[in-house]
Amino acid sequence: MAREQLQTLTEPMYYILLALTEECCGVDIMEHVKALSSGRVTVGPGTLYAMLARFEEKGIVRLTASEGRRKSYIITEEGMAELRKEYLRLQTLVRDGAFFFDK
Repeated sequence: MAREQLQTLTEPMYYILLALTEECCGVDIMEHVKALSSGRVTVGPGTLYAMLARFEEKGIVRLTASEGRRKSYIITEEGMAELRKEYLRLQTLVRDGAFFFDK
C-alpha cells in the first residue's frame, strides 16, 4: 500500500502487514503487532479496522473468514510485494545512517 497516497508505510501499517503473513483475526493482529515490536507499537481497534479496510480496498490484504463480528485476514501477493519494498527501503535508510553512526 505504498503511498501514491501512501508511499511509505507507517510503523503500525508495517507491523499489521507483518502480522498478516499468517491468517489472523483483529485481536490476534493487535497481539502480534505488540509482540513483533516488543511492545513499542500498539494498535487500537479503531486504527486497526480503518487500516484493514484501506488495505482490503487496495488489494493488500483479503478477508478470509467472517463469523459474526470476528473477521480474519491474510496478506495478498501484492501486499507481500509492498511489505518487501518497505523492508528494503528501511534497510537502505539504516545503511545510509551507518555511514554517520558506525565510525
